[in-house]
Amino acid sequence: MSSLRVAEVFGLSPLRTRLREAARALRGDPFTPPSRFDHTSLRMMRPRMALTLWSGRPAHGRLVPIYNLVNHDRPPPEEGWSVRVTRARDFLGTQLTYDSHNGTDFAIPVGTAVTAAASGVVRRVSSEFDRGGLKIFIDHGEGLVTTSNHLARSLVRVGDRVTRGQVIARSGYSGLDGLATFPWGAPHVHFNVWLDGEYVDPFAAPGETALWRTGNWPTPAREGFDEAPCEPTRWDDRALRETVDACRDPSTRDAIGRLADPDERAMAVAFYRNYYPSRFASRPPLVAHSNARRPRLDLPFSHEDFDGIWFPHGTSPTR
Repeated sequence: MSSLRVAEVFGLSPLRTRLREAARALRGDPFTPPSRFDHTSLRMMRPRMALTLWSGRPAHGRLVPIYNLVNHDRPPPEEGWSVRVTRARDFLGTQLTYDSHNGTDFAIPVGTAVTAAASGVVRRVSSEFDRGGLKIFIDHGEGLVTTSNHLARSLVRVGDRVTRGQVIARSGYSGLDGLATFPWGAPHVHFNVWLDGEYVDPFAAPGETALWRTGNWPTPAREGFDEAPCEPTRWDDRALRETVDACRDPSTRDAIGRLADPDERAMAVAFYRNYYPSRFASRPPLVAHSNARRPRLDLPFSHEDFDGIWFPHGTSPTR
């Protein structure tokens, strides 16, 4: 953490933009409902773990604690982002999650190396204070996209080809939630997985296939893993146009329209539709042919730092 500035850790620059984005999270705007929270939101605080991580020490040795899992009972996105715990159920059937949570939170010290979970192409690097801070989006092909959120510093650029296990960033806790919960909220990487442009849980519920290569116990990639280069995801051009046409917010349409590269533009469509869903009147499938779940991902951290994961509530998932 010593080499990272406070502004990087929390994603505070440019300050005027961040204040505007924070206000949007709290008050909403004509196209975005305000975030919802109440006393149940305090369940996300784990002070003992948080203080250990903020001090620069791992919270559970060489195992990465799971801070939150994907909620399998998320409320309609049009209602706005909810950090309440009113309808929460993770893949284990427990409540290690909250209402609108759509990713896996890995609790790690600030400054930890974040790696690519599989080979792919970087299609977007952006920072939105009200939506996860600094983020890197990687297309792994066949409809599979991963995003790492709450980063402090990106080490890759849009268009870079990355290999499995390659260091792509240094972690932080950028975004409004990091600043608002400091120091009682644990710094973590919020790791999203999309399949065909939609959020999915990389962990396997009963009857499903895990997207991790080692089942429900993901481990970091080892050196020397031989992998063929991925073919970029084939997005449906007509669906992309329909989605842009269905966007109610002129500034969002303009931001997408300024992108000349078709793959970057497709990623922007998926980004805005998933992070700001209330801006869109319809959500057509973004690929012409759906892709099946199959094991492709590794834990997005270095094997030099970690060996695997740890579930703090004591429940063990099956492989």
